[in-house]
Amino acid sequence: MKTTKLLILTFVISLNTIFAQEKIEDAFSFPHLEDRYFGQKTPGLIPEIFAPGIVSTDEYIESLFTFTPDMKEFYFNRIGGKYKETTLLVMQYKNNRWSEPSVLSTDIDKHRERFDPHWLEFKSLESFKGLPILGFTVSSNRTYYVYFLERDGKGHMSYSRLINGKYEDLQKMNNEINSGLYKAHPFIAPDESYLMWDAEKEGENTPDIYVSFRQKDGSWGAAINMGDKINTAAYEQRPRVTPDGKYLFFWRGDKKAREDGSSYWVGSPYWVDARVIENLRPK
Repeated sequence: MKTTKLLILTFVISLNTIFAQEKIEDAFSFPHLEDRYFGQKTPGLIPEIFAPGIVSTDEYIESLFTFTPDMKEFYFNRIGGKYKETTLLVMQYKNNRWSEPSVLSTDIDKHRERFDPHWLEFKSLESFKGLPILGFTVSSNRTYYVYFLERDGKGHMSYSRLINGKYEDLQKMNNEINSGLYKAHPFIAPDESYLMWDAEKEGENTPDIYVSFRQKDGSWGAAINMGDKINTAAYEQRPRVTPDGKYLFFWRGDKKAREDGSSYWVGSPYWVDARVIENLRPK
């Protein structure tokens, strides 16, 4: 059973070649904003590690990675080594180039509205105050999908629609979506045509990523495991699609044991062409 420790993830990459160092230097000065991904070669239908040596490192833990809606800023956090507390970093596109990562603050909430513009609204809504909500995702028409982690570790997902200018009470999602021991990190498509999340199903030891598609009658379809190209024996969590709709990002990693019995996390953010989502839509 998972605990809130799963919210802290470790990203480990290799920086052992001169080529990798040259790649880092070049990536901060590519000439066109159309290349929103730091000069990285874009992936196909097989997931690849995102921005090795630029975002992920072998020295620190990076657990948050997201673009602002206009894709002119990229935020991620680090902890470990010289970062004694979780520290937020940002890369910005200015003067026709991307900046190197710069430290903002150890208080992520001070900057969260930049990469999560609905954060302040969410905190102010009476419908959600006092509830043990760990996170949310919101559609273009401002329907909120939220997740809870309960004392037994199972948790559940619910949604709330804006109706006549007021948010309805939270509506618990169907048993298909809320099945399993651990359900978290939902991502709703802007048009609400699909919902993704990660869950640890009964009899499994690690979470996988699932998708459900909106049916013609407005209901949500079956929870579909995203398959062995996305899900492995390791942990797959935190699915999200880039603001331009082109790529699916997620975290893949695992928990390792040392000889002294202690444990640590390894892993990286991955990205893949977003067509993998539509390829799973029932015909």
